[in-house]
Amino acid sequence: MRLKCIKLAGFKSFVDPTTVNLPGNLCAVVGPNGCGKSNIIDAVRWVMGEISAKHLRGESMADVIFSGSGTRKPVAQATIELIFDNSAGTLGGEYAAYAEISVKRRVSRDGQSAYFLNGSRCRRRDVTDVFLGTGLGPRSYAIIEQGMISGLIESRPEDLRVYIEEAAGISKYKERRKDTETRIRHTRENLERLTDIRDEMGRQLDRLERQAAAAEKYRVLKAEERQLNAQHLALNWRDYDADARGREAVIAEQATALEALIAERHGAEAALERLRADHAGANEVLNDAQQQFYAIGAEVSAVEQKIQHGKEQIRRLRADLEQVERNLVESRQHLENDTLRNTAWSAELAEVTPAREAAQRQSAAAAAELQEDERLLHDVQQRWEVAQRESADAQRRMDQTQARIQHLDSATTRTADRLRRLRAELAEVNAALPSADLEVLGRQLAEQERANAVQQEERVQISSAIAATRAQQVEIATTLNAERKQLQELQGRRAGLVTLLDAARAKGEGAGAWLKARGLEKLPRLADGLDVEPGWELAVETVLGTDLQALCAGAIEPLRGEFASFARGHLSLVEAGAVQAAAPAGKLPRLVDKLRDARPLAEPLLVNIYAADDFESGWAQRAGLHAGESIISRDGIWFGANWLRLIRGDDLAGGVLIRKRELAAVEQQILAADARIAVAAEQHSAAETALRDLEVRRGATEQQLARTQREYADLRAKQSAEQARSKQLDERNQRVLRELGEAEALLAKEVAEVGDARRDLQGLLDQMQAANSAVDAIAAERNRRREAVAAVRSAAQHQRDALHQLDLRERSLTAQLGSVREGLERIRAQVDRLTERRDGLALELAGSEDPAALLQQQLQDKLAARLAAETTLATARAAVERLDAALRTEEARRVTAERQVQAQRERLEQLRLAGREVRIRADGIAEQLQSQGFTVAALLADLPDAAAAPNWQEQLDALDRRIQRLGPINLAAVDEFRQQSERKVYLDAQDAELRDALETLESAIRKIDRETRARFRETFDRINSSLQELFPKLFGGGQAGLELTGDDLLDTGVTIMAQPPGKRNATIHLLSGGEKALTAIALVFSIFQLNPAPFCMLDEVDAPLDDINAERYANLVREMSEKVQFIYITHNKISMEIAGQLLGVTMHEPGVSRLVAVDVDEAVRLAEAG
Repeated sequence: MRLKCIKLAGFKSFVDPTTVNLPGNLCAVVGPNGCGKSNIIDAVRWVMGEISAKHLRGESMADVIFSGSGTRKPVAQATIELIFDNSAGTLGGEYAAYAEISVKRRVSRDGQSAYFLNGSRCRRRDVTDVFLGTGLGPRSYAIIEQGMISGLIESRPEDLRVYIEEAAGISKYKERRKDTETRIRHTRENLERLTDIRDEMGRQLDRLERQAAAAEKYRVLKAEERQLNAQHLALNWRDYDADARGREAVIAEQATALEALIAERHGAEAALERLRADHAGANEVLNDAQQQFYAIGAEVSAVEQKIQHGKEQIRRLRADLEQVERNLVESRQHLENDTLRNTAWSAELAEVTPAREAAQRQSAAAAAELQEDERLLHDVQQRWEVAQRESADAQRRMDQTQARIQHLDSATTRTADRLRRLRAELAEVNAALPSADLEVLGRQLAEQERANAVQQEERVQISSAIAATRAQQVEIATTLNAERKQLQELQGRRAGLVTLLDAARAKGEGAGAWLKARGLEKLPRLADGLDVEPGWELAVETVLGTDLQALCAGAIEPLRGEFASFARGHLSLVEAGAVQAAAPAGKLPRLVDKLRDARPLAEPLLVNIYAADDFESGWAQRAGLHAGESIISRDGIWFGANWLRLIRGDDLAGGVLIRKRELAAVEQQILAADARIAVAAEQHSAAETALRDLEVRRGATEQQLARTQREYADLRAKQSAEQARSKQLDERNQRVLRELGEAEALLAKEVAEVGDARRDLQGLLDQMQAANSAVDAIAAERNRRREAVAAVRSAAQHQRDALHQLDLRERSLTAQLGSVREGLERIRAQVDRLTERRDGLALELAGSEDPAALLQQQLQDKLAARLAAETTLATARAAVERLDAALRTEEARRVTAERQVQAQRERLEQLRLAGREVRIRADGIAEQLQSQGFTVAALLADLPDAAAAPNWQEQLDALDRRIQRLGPINLAAVDEFRQQSERKVYLDAQDAELRDALETLESAIRKIDRETRARFRETFDRINSSLQELFPKLFGGGQAGLELTGDDLLDTGVTIMAQPPGKRNATIHLLSGGEKALTAIALVFSIFQLNPAPFCMLDEVDAPLDDINAERYANLVREMSEKVQFIYITHNKISMEIAGQLLGVTMHEPGVSRLVAVDVDEAVRLAEAG
């Protein structure tokens, strides 16, 4: 796998979309300081998952977005995409089948960052997981930035170990181990919680099992009650349905009468449509006459316009002829002027041409003299550069020696400081003691364990109380729902009764307008004030009939003169008054005595009517009745001496008194139901409050238990920390003593090396002074040559300027002559065209004649035709007006028919209202049964033909008593017992699975540790061996190696020891900057030889190297590029020479980086081919 290209957009200084193609294995990025070269490496590190803005040379992640320049605005987001060539299948798993792998990251200024793999959005972890074990990552050894070389060598042993782990490919093992440890911790926590839950659930199951048995019996009885109740409702539905069908027959007769009236209305509408058709024909004739009249008017206007147009045409021709004459005079004047300019410019061109040729010869001679003087100056410049390089080389060696002295002085100071720190640390370690007594911590742990047990017991008790309260709440809710259902049924019954009573009252409202006009509309109805003994309602309603809706007036006499104006409707008035009644027939009481209230009003209507408890006893008194006397039985049979009246059915006025009594009873039942619902709701609310209080107590107990457990865990952690601290103090004491001896030996060696370096510096200073003297002498000669070249160059420039001026004048004259000659030809052609135009206009004007006489005759003819059309139009308009009058007459007849239809429709609607009330009751029962899962047809099919609603009501009452004897029932116990039993089985299985999983995870940890130790040991040995081979290649000798700081291969640190040729330094810190750089390069390349990453990015790692070491470094890079792709940033010419491709970064526009790529290998091939 190799890096194919890098795509940047809006990232740091690369504001424009830029593609960095990397076709070869040696790509060098070059350019001046500050042009943005290192931004390419920052881009790669960023897209690989870097989240620290500090490592990207910024303060926040928004700093990677282009923030604008002097000429450009900031952009909103930055995007980087890496394209990898995976044709070799280096990446396995799901990406092995892809020949190219795309990794992209995008960030916006609001801080939102997104990652993409092959175009699919993913997490940052998905990107890092893809490259685990490959050596790639945001901070891996494959990307070495400025300053990281020295940081790599001087890093702590723990940090250096990370690079070895990445090379060994065990970084993914560490991630897996970390995930496994987290899972183990979570598994143990879950196991503890699961054990508590299982114990509590066992106790709950014992109680629920007893409650479930009682609840099951209750459910069986309730199902039986539900079936009986449905059958009872079906019987009621059967009775209502039969009544409704009888009413539908009456409604059908009235509907037939309505259809006859509608047919009469349709006849009137048909006649109206015929008149409308005649009216439309007359309108068409009128429209045609109008159209003809308007058309003739338009022709008159057209003739008038033609007369005016002819006159305008003659005026236009005369104006055009005058304009052509003026243009012809102007064109002839332009022709004369251009001829004079052509003559003058031709003469001037003949003088300029020879002068230009002479100036050209003089300029060529001056250029030859300047070339010879510049060659002499170049020779002197080369000698000056050689002397300058020798002087710079001497200066560089002196600077290196001074830097070495400064480094040694700094190292001496650091070593002395280190000695002081180590002595202070040793004193601190000796004085340090554990901060807490382990025995005291043990006692505190025991107390926390006891408190934990008490709180868990309290939580169990509260949970039991919650379950009991919840069961009680369910029972109360069941009772409350039953009461609410009964209340809804009573309210439905009340609404039906109110509807029937309103319909009965509405029958007598035909006189509403007449009553309202006289202020009588608010008089009470007779039925509203009657109070009849129970059982006699039907008898009173039979006698009074429609008089139940009579208005109770104080006196009728004042209204006597108003009755003549009563045109339509039904009106009944009653007034209070005493009526002389005959003696009762036999022992029968009067019907008026059955009234408890409103007797003075109803008595005139019930005079001489007697009441019998049954028909037989009344019939026995029939022979003794006088004229005007009658008897009515309790069941509504009314008869006199020679007549009998029996009314059955449900007339609109019938049943008013019975329904009033039933409505009053329903109102009382509703009030009682409201009271019971209020009590049940209050009990339900109290249960909810108690349940909430228990939940709050349980929450507080669980919080206290969690705090106790946290405190227990803190004490355990503190105890472990104190034990570990005691052990660490011992180990630290031994380490400090060892480092103290090493630091004292190192300080003595550094002091000796400082003296040697100061003596070398004096000799280099003498060499530097001699080199500077040679540079000054050659510089004086170079200045003299420069002055001479400047004088000759000035003269040559003067000759070139003179030649340029003459050349420009010659070209200008040539262009002007060409332009004026073209103008002459164009003006001559224009004069010819204008002459022809003038002659044509003169002929056209001469041929025109005045058309006014002919057009005047046409105008008179059109005016006569318009007068005739106007007469025709007046006749058509009169016909339309006659038809309008006939339409209004027929419309009045249609309105009368419509009113008759409306009156019959109102009567029919009243009948339908009564039938609908009965049907609503039946449908209400059917819907109620359907909502309960029953159908009326199925229920009636299962019932015997002799079944009656009262018998089923008795069975319901008996079953209800059996249910009441069961006492309080927890209806949720059966389902809860089943659910809790299933959950108990599930939790038992979960407990076993968690214990198996815990054992599996612990085994995985042990396996990961074994594999990690083995791979780390093997990788460490191989890198160490490779380092021992590469170090002498880069230094021309010497030795280097890696050492482990501990015995445990899981966490031991790694240090590097390096000794260049001729040196016996005890630590890596004693090396110079260049030596440290070479040592770090040797280590990085040793890692690459073991586990080559797909590419290696180096940022000016050759900066501190001299030419000899830079050449060694370059040779090693070229050798390793056969297996590894290198992208490196450099200012060193030696490093540039080995590159196959040069990528130049420029900043021609301030603040904006651009890329200029050169394929060196291709350029060499082209040069050889040429």
